Amino acid sequence: MDTKKLEELIRLVEDSEIRELEISGPFTKVRISRGESHVSERLAAGAVHAPALPTVEAQPAAAHEEVEADDRDSGLVPVVSPMVGTFYAASEPGADPFVKQGDRVNKGQVVCIVEAMKLMNEIEAEISGTVVRVLVENAQPVEYGQELFLVQPDQSAG
Repeated sequence: MDTKKLEELIRLVEDSEIRELEISGPFTKVRISRGESHVSERLAAGAVHAPALPTVEAQPAAAHEEVEADDRDSGLVPVVSPMVGTFYAASEPGADPFVKQGDRVNKGQVVCIVEAMKLMNEIEAEISGTVVRVLVENAQPVEYGQELFLVQPDQSAG
């Protein structure tokens, strides 16, 4: 499905009382839901998404930790998933994780992988600091914008 068609469908949902719209074809399945964070288009090979739009599925409550208000107030910076996919803490099964709680990370350092459409996307730290919390389990599905880690920035990064 081309982008213009997808945009038209999104506008249709936004401008109407429709809460959810799903369209299926032989190689495409699109579901647009109101009130969430993005749209997901599933192709035979995987998922494609448009980041700023309503979401497809919500995470189960036990799937990730809730970030407490104290974490926000203490200056912790989240590392978020830039896409829908599957979170991997290590480069391959059995390997040590890229980072663990308490590890120091540098800006640009790979902290995990998010697999989307059979592609392994390396996720990098956007700041230097210390990993205070890992918020997701290995091989867990993640959503666009979902927090993966909390990092305490270096004093000099402030």
